[in-house]
Amino acid sequence: MIAVLLPADVFVPDGDDARRWAQEELSKAEYQAAKPNWFDQLAADAAEWFFGLFTGDGAGSVAPLALTLITIAVVAAIVVALLVWGRPRASRTTRRRGDLLGEKNDRTAAQLRADAERRVREGDWSGAVVLRFRALARGLLERDLIDPAPGATAQGIAREAAPALAAMTEALHEAASLFDAVRYLGSDATEAQYRTLAATDDAVQATAPQLAADVHRTSGQVPA
Repeated sequence: MIAVLLPADVFVPDGDDARRWAQEELSKAEYQAAKPNWFDQLAADAAEWFFGLFTGDGAGSVAPLALTLITIAVVAAIVVALLVWGRPRASRTTRRRGDLLGEKNDRTAAQLRADAERRVREGDWSGAVVLRFRALARGLLERDLIDPAPGATAQGIAREAAPALAAMTEALHEAASLFDAVRYLGSDATEAQYRTLAATDDAVQATAPQLAADVHRTSGQVPA
């Protein structure tokens, strides 16, 4: 037999009881664990404010103005950074690892010179010449006197370094010619040729570069 509940048998709590029951239920641990903490609320409020700048809801005419001001500020910051620091350049470490004279490695000029001297002790004058010119070119790169494009030749590097090292122009040309003859034409280098190249490398290291303004004054030209 199924019991039938009459309306009089159903207990309907009044307002105070209902509120008390709801408070007791929400105070249970599972509800408290799911409640947002202060950081969650702060992040939500900040996000709501920020994105509200770009919408018309609740912001009225402020949204277009805010978007315009933010855009102007970002562009101005980029322009100022370019004026102060100039166009970003690759770091020396990055450029040192690039291709130079058909070889890609991260040896420094000092390491290449040491390798050349080891070839000298072995009596390998041709190998020593190739390594010593690579050291010369790497040294120019490390001093920011050249910025060769990929595939630059020895003569190209010599010409690029000439304006900053005017006194070494002829010696650089001869060193590049020796490198080309040994590296690409298969010529056997002599001890005298290596000693001359090493002296050129030492002189290049000891020579202070001529700045662009100095070059103009020397040639009698006024920079634009």
